[in-house]
Amino acid sequence: MTRKKVIFIAFAIEDERSRDFLKGQSLNTNSPFEYIDMSVKEAYVSEWKEKVRARIKRSDGVIVLVSKNSLSSSGQKWEIQCAREEGKRILGIYAYKDDRTNIVGVNTKVWTWENIRVFIDSL
Repeated sequence: MTRKKVIFIAFAIEDERSRDFLKGQSLNTNSPFEYIDMSVKEAYVSEWKEKVRARIKRSDGVIVLVSKNSLSSSGQKWEIQCAREEGKRILGIYAYKDDRTNIVGVNTKVWTWENIRVFIDSL
């Protein structure tokens, strides 16, 4: 059996429900990855940043749930910056089918199990 990949999920707190759906999808299928959740409301606390950086370092890659909320989410922006600094591969997944917000430098795809699987298999 192959080792499960550890994936860090970066999301705006307003998109917590979409994160929950991704979590549910990973639990209710034969998911090839483990999930790390660092959702915290205080994105500026240095202790939070230290914990997030440690978890991003331990991860094989980062999935960013992208929505209009991403544009004003300081915590999610920091998580993406941290992932880049740590040299982690990043995949953006649109959090909603009617929201095609773009984050500069994040390759974003439609939310399908196949798109997620291909990314994880490439890590």
